[in-house]
Amino acid sequence: MVYRRFVKRFLDFLVAVILFIILFIPMGIVGIVVKLTSKGPALFVQERYGRNSRPFKLYKFRSMTDHAPQRANSEFTDIKNYVTPFGMFIRKTSIDELPQLWNIIKGDMSFIGPRPLAITDVKVLRIRKQNGGDSVLPGISGLAQVSGRNNLTDEDKARYDGKYATKISFNLDMVLVFETIYSVLKRDGVFKENVVEDETEHS
Repeated sequence: MVYRRFVKRFLDFLVAVILFIILFIPMGIVGIVVKLTSKGPALFVQERYGRNSRPFKLYKFRSMTDHAPQRANSEFTDIKNYVTPFGMFIRKTSIDELPQLWNIIKGDMSFIGPRPLAITDVKVLRIRKQNGGDSVLPGISGLAQVSGRNNLTDEDKARYDGKYATKISFNLDMVLVFETIYSVLKRDGVFKENVVEDETEHS
């Protein structure tokens, strides 16, 4: 209970600030490259739903063209045509997620938690509300992500999110951190099953 209420947020804030300072210049370079290689802003900003299903603005490096239609993945037949070459690289390496350090510093997110979803994922959001999965801060990665993410049904995603919310602990978070790093290095699993996934209104 102490970890959930106090320690987790303290560690999130401390680590996020340190990483933000260390990565400030590299992130600036990435932002410049995004601007130079495609039209549009360097950052992609979208409303997502977090703790207690409250909306907040999530930040990512833009990896799709500025004319990509706002729709769910399932409605695309040619989504890869909207991802820029540099965008594909930053998605494969998860570099596009780095601006979310600012979301963590602000208190919108955690490093580990249920993935923040857009309104198009209304089914998962509804089930999370019912099983308590929205009672914790959303995360850059989480139990559902390392358990298959895009290979999971909406019901399974929400079930994993609810399970995490009830079993949250320092040990569990550390396991999920290392599993996330391993998956990213392998370029599969957590963020890599679909490298063109959530710069539309879907996650």
